[in-house]
Amino acid sequence: MPKKELIRIVRTPEDAVLIDLTGKKSGRGAYLCGKVSCFKLAHKNKSLDRALKQHVKPEIYEQLAQDFIKVEDEFLAAKESAADDE
Repeated sequence: MPKKELIRIVRTPEDAVLIDLTGKKSGRGAYLCGKVSCFKLAHKNKSLDRALKQHVKPEIYEQLAQDFIKVEDEFLAAKESAADDE
């Protein structure tokens, strides 16, 4: 999938792990599809740990899960809007 159709999770130079909807924050990034099910699978498989080259603590996963749910609708709406513009 093109990067514009994915949600970026970034590990910043300060070692914070967060969602980057702009795709422009500095740091090491990992990309997931915009569905909560993709995030849950990445959590189960420890894919983010490998992609970010850092152990992601359980409390960070919990916060990311909450953030992912919040941004999922926003992300999908922006994706649909972009598709309508084409």
